[in-house]
Amino acid sequence: MTPAPPRTDRGRLLLVLALATLVTVFTATVPLLRDWFDLRVYYGSIDSWVHHGGRIYDYRVPGTPYGFTYPPFAAVVMLPMALLDLHTAIAAALLLNLAALVLVLRLLAGPAWRRHGWYGWALTACALALFEPLRDTLSFGQVNLLLLALVLTDATLLATGRTRWAGIGIGLAAAIKLTPALFIGLLLVARRWRAAAVATVVALSATALAALADPDASRFYWTEALWDTSRVGRLGYVSNQSVQGILARLGEPDRAVWAAAVLLLLGVWALRARRAVAAGDWTAAFALTGLAACLVSPITWVHHLVWLLPSFAVLIRTGHARIAGALYAVLCTSVVWLWFDDASGVDGFLGSNTYAWITLGLLLWLPVGQQPPDRRTGSRSTSTTTAAPSPAAPAISPASVQPEPASSGTAAATAGGVGAAGRAAGLDASSEPTGATRLPAPNPQSSSERASSYTAEAPPS
Repeated sequence: MTPAPPRTDRGRLLLVLALATLVTVFTATVPLLRDWFDLRVYYGSIDSWVHHGGRIYDYRVPGTPYGFTYPPFAAVVMLPMALLDLHTAIAAALLLNLAALVLVLRLLAGPAWRRHGWYGWALTACALALFEPLRDTLSFGQVNLLLLALVLTDATLLATGRTRWAGIGIGLAAAIKLTPALFIGLLLVARRWRAAAVATVVALSATALAALADPDASRFYWTEALWDTSRVGRLGYVSNQSVQGILARLGEPDRAVWAAAVLLLLGVWALRARRAVAAGDWTAAFALTGLAACLVSPITWVHHLVWLLPSFAVLIRTGHARIAGALYAVLCTSVVWLWFDDASGVDGFLGSNTYAWITLGLLLWLPVGQQPPDRRTGSRSTSTTTAAPSPAAPAISPASVQPEPASSGTAAATAGGVGAAGRAAGLDASSEPTGATRLPAPNPQSSSERASSYTAEAPPS
């Protein structure tokens, strides 16, 4: 028999404090932290470039073979670090990541965020602290959350009909890191030509700006570094939870097999994303694109899987909270590391690729275009009925969750984040636990492209 949740504020506060204590103990003792390794790569590269006349891609963290691997525009964006000492840069990066996380949650929740109250969001924070990709992103000092926030800002603009500025966030994210460029593909699939053009122009302009800032670095990156996989990492390393990682662990080196798998996955993604857009479900469309990007990228380290967060929002919104909870729990376990030393055999094939199987399953079966359970009946004109507050959170005044008039583009958003907002806007469809105690890996891995890939094989990150 499941115990009833506390019904008083005092009981809720005690429960939150108890959970926060457990989460803190777990985080501090079970997973080894990454010691801001990626941020130290960024900081050292910028410091060498600005203050010592060094070249961006020549810098290596002392005692390691790891250096900067992002496009040159990422270094331009990080230039303010040259004004800070390392500890201040770490603090600033942590605050930026936390702010980006708050924005991501706000965008995914939509106007319904007010219904959950402090208790609901405190429980959410405890759950998120256990999520391995998020833990790694914060501990590495990575940029994934910032990119996700940029991309989801565009999703919200598209869903609410404010398309004038749509595409800027995607363009910036693609210029900082190549993986988000698939979201430009989503805009093309959705026939949002203007937004796709804006994203492309922004990405190319940012890239040109970086070329002006450092022509040699840009020339080296686009002609050499981009194509040198040894700078990124070993494809078969267990942290690589992409299709290429699966094939590498099987000992399949043929690039033609990988290319065929990528084309098949992109075909599935295009069909499902098009269906989501046609239904005005931009949350699902962007979630599917994040899933596809993780699968088709040659390298998808564990921390890159923060791109799965929109998928969990879709599952919860469409009444599949138990499935979301089960999959989320698996992604909190670090289970893939059980096969760090040996990923052979059937158990290795299944277990070492667990996170990739979850990503693939979500790409194939994520619900698209579905109304939330409490709004599956009735027409759009009746969908503004206020949903009941969560039983776990205090009830609040109905006035605080009343949607705006439909003409504002946010009418039905109170239970579905940006996807519900899209339906209200009239669709507009046409127009590595860180290996701090281990030696560096013999095969270099890019600090900025390999997430938890340092676990037990590289310096802390």
